[in-house]
Amino acid sequence: MTPPPASVHASAVCVGEQAILIRGASGTGKSRLTLDLILAGRTGVIAETLLIGDDRVRLDTRDGRLFAHAVPELEGMIEIRGLGIRRCAFVPEAAVALVVDLAAPDAVRLPSPERLKTLISGVELPRIPVAAGKNPLPLVLGFLTTN
Repeated sequence: MTPPPASVHASAVCVGEQAILIRGASGTGKSRLTLDLILAGRTGVIAETLLIGDDRVRLDTRDGRLFAHAVPELEGMIEIRGLGIRRCAFVPEAAVALVVDLAAPDAVRLPSPERLKTLISGVELPRIPVAAGKNPLPLVLGFLTTN
């Protein structure tokens, strides 16, 4: 039996059928963006959005796609600053379609095409680099609602 992949310090949500992987150091706002996206899904701004994992997720590749999985010990739990650890609806996994890097040192106003891509486990994915202190929600919503 193959052991499950190691967990990584990231959060992930499933928007519609595909995942957004949110990376960043502790305190950069991963949980906040996760909650903001879940709430945007509830209001209909974007497709229904459910938690995959907050703060830790497992990643693996299958058929040339990267998948984010909930860590069993943390399934359905999200940290809401000021309220603590709360429970919410979740899905156990989804294929990653977008990576958001919070407090990214290469975030600029008009990024070059190569800055808008990342390679994880051999899978190239669209990427949004977000500068430290900037609200990532408008960038993610803009990505999801425009071409």
